[in-house]
Amino acid sequence: MLSVFSYIDWILFTFLTLCVAYLLIFAIASLFYYEKQYPDTKIKHRFLVLFPAYAEDAVIVNSVQTFLQQDYPEEFYQIVTISDHQKEETVRQLRNLPIITLIATYENSTKAKALKFAIDKIEGNFDTVVILDADNLAPPNFLSEINKMRAIRAKTIQVHRKGMINQSQISLLDGLSEEINTCFFRKGHQALGLSPALSGSGMAFEYKWFKENIRKVWTSGEDKEIEALLLKQKEKILYTHHLCIYDKKTEKQNTISQQRKRWIAAQYQALITNLPHLPHAIISLNFSYIDKIIQWMLPPRLIQLTLVFGITLLLIIFNVSNSYKWIILSIAQIVSMAIPIPKEDWNAALFQSLIHIPKLTLMTIINILHLKDTPKKFFHTKHE
Repeated sequence: MLSVFSYIDWILFTFLTLCVAYLLIFAIASLFYYEKQYPDTKIKHRFLVLFPAYAEDAVIVNSVQTFLQQDYPEEFYQIVTISDHQKEETVRQLRNLPIITLIATYENSTKAKALKFAIDKIEGNFDTVVILDADNLAPPNFLSEINKMRAIRAKTIQVHRKGMINQSQISLLDGLSEEINTCFFRKGHQALGLSPALSGSGMAFEYKWFKENIRKVWTSGEDKEIEALLLKQKEKILYTHHLCIYDKKTEKQNTISQQRKRWIAAQYQALITNLPHLPHAIISLNFSYIDKIIQWMLPPRLIQLTLVFGITLLLIIFNVSNSYKWIILSIAQIVSMAIPIPKEDWNAALFQSLIHIPKLTLMTIINILHLKDTPKKFFHTKHE
């Protein structure tokens, strides 16, 4: 019996050590990330700016009005909102703005459908497509900075997506989760020369590439599908940390639960779809694509934390002699999660928000057991 437990112990320890090591490596690498300075340019790219908006009556008008304050010449960009299941009053307000408003009425809406709809409907001589969520607020220099990066032939750009300041403990956790992901999968990856991850908004693509490839996207995890298409073609993503867009984080546990369910389903759908391509990626030395497939193998972070800390605690209580390696692993896990948290966020509010983690973990486990058909469904995050 002891040998069986020992065997299981080492299997779990080996697997979780690899998971923790992956995150710790990129957390440390993020400390060496540096922001490139992009020179001014006389080149003026033409931008198509897309705002997919499903029932976003509370935020879409303000987001578009804010974006209209760009310091970029207005004749070089066109804003398009894809209004899906929105109130007539919202549509009327949008149509009073100097933008194009498209009306979508899908029975089963997805962001991918909205993007394809806009690309098919809008004609023009564009160089770059920008994708923003309906709640995103962009600074006035957003397009000017993207233009500089496009001028150095960056085909795909991801900016820093940052949560708006909010006193809610749930929204604080949601924002910190995004900052941690940014550290691991964007800053850390770029520092090591690998392709950073897309965030789902705050993205810019070469127009020709996007128009040819968006039609291949079909699930609710459109950002992961686009990533896979880019990496299979050995197209790298450029991440910029100093250029931010701000989005409103949710304040409700149930909403976070639905978000995570969609994200987990999208991750494993991406893994299933792309895993058969791993041998070719290895043969062709496509390191960013190899890394991405490995990344999609990682368990949800809350599950990983629960397993590492839970097993460590149980062994300290019942088998202390076998707990030392787990204690070291727990410390490594803590370090990997602590490095990404900005200094200004280390405060009492952070520690108070941790009381919600057990319930969020339980909800994550329940979600994993109910993932069937989730990639095909659209889960709307309602903003108020």
